[in-house]
Amino acid sequence: MVIQKKLSILGCRGIPGNHGGFETFAQRLALSLIERDWAITVYCENYERPDTHEEIWKGVRLIHIPVPHSSAKSTILFDWKSTLHAARENTLVLTLGYNTAIFSLLYRLKGIPNLINMDGLEWKRQKWNFAQRAWLYINERLGCWFGNHLIADHPVIADHLATRVPRTKITTIPYGADPIKAADEALIEPYGLMKNEYAIVIARPEPENNILEIVSAFSTRRRGLKLVVLGNYYPSENDYHRQVIAAASDEVIFTGGIYDQPVVEALRTYAQLYIHGHAVGGTNPSLVEAMAASSPILAHDNAFTRWVAGKEARFFADTQSCSDQFDHLLNNTAALESMGCYSLQRYEEAFSADQELFAYEDLFISTIERFGLQAVETDRLTVETPLVTTPKH
Repeated sequence: MVIQKKLSILGCRGIPGNHGGFETFAQRLALSLIERDWAITVYCENYERPDTHEEIWKGVRLIHIPVPHSSAKSTILFDWKSTLHAARENTLVLTLGYNTAIFSLLYRLKGIPNLINMDGLEWKRQKWNFAQRAWLYINERLGCWFGNHLIADHPVIADHLATRVPRTKITTIPYGADPIKAADEALIEPYGLMKNEYAIVIARPEPENNILEIVSAFSTRRRGLKLVVLGNYYPSENDYHRQVIAAASDEVIFTGGIYDQPVVEALRTYAQLYIHGHAVGGTNPSLVEAMAASSPILAHDNAFTRWVAGKEARFFADTQSCSDQFDHLLNNTAALESMGCYSLQRYEEAFSADQELFAYEDLFISTIERFGLQAVETDRLTVETPLVTTPKH
């Protein structure tokens, strides 16, 4: 049997990716599969045109779905419209995240195989109100039921999902990252920075990312170097953001969001220390990318980061312990060099892009074979014929 190597990717805002982890992952996966003769479709939010339209980008078919503007309600609308479109395609579906998993019922009803990357414990994030948490919690359950197979990016996430569904329905594939072969030191100069004279944290300004604790700890005394906080701007109307700004000394630099990948790579590569404050989630792409850059890691102490960053990283639990770690690590050349070497070793052992992308392709192929999606060869052309069977889960 010649399998039908077609995949539709939903659940991110679209590619080229400049928003977050899912977009970056979707771009890497799509381009990797295109090189191995897959036909890839990615659904993209569109705020400019009122019609659904298509384009080809580097061999990837992009379906632009119109939504009014960027908001939570628009994201739900985008997911619904994308699901309706994908359900007519008769192809394997990869859904990134479970925030609107209720829509996956449509794939079940039509017998379309749908793999769901279940991401982190989104309903535990402090930024959501009760109604939002309830929506996410319910959709996590629905994703477990409606998805034909679940993908966990971390063993702890897999353990959590195993309380909902059988282990046989779960595959653990950690996020990977491309190696950083070279970074241009000149790209950090516009920010007033010099090699090894700053530490960096890259995160959205949310309480569960411990930005306030990190900034407060760094600002307890003069450090003689800078702390770069890369993430969305901190509007004054947000109480948490005001607290972060108020806690910052004049050695803290808030760059806002930076979406130029070479610049971000340079900022990571030439930082003396990478601080990762995420307390909720699985394998965080930004942490893996820092390890690929040989960054010494100081991370919030939880089961997620301990497994990813490994035994040679350093950890903090609160503002005081973070400050203590800064006291010990900053300008400690021997300790930082050892930690950086270990970060790269850990990345190469467990989080290289090849390991991740090949694992996804293997899972896609096994799912296609199980559902009988095959391409029928003729003398002139290939006719793709979905032979849908009843899902096993």
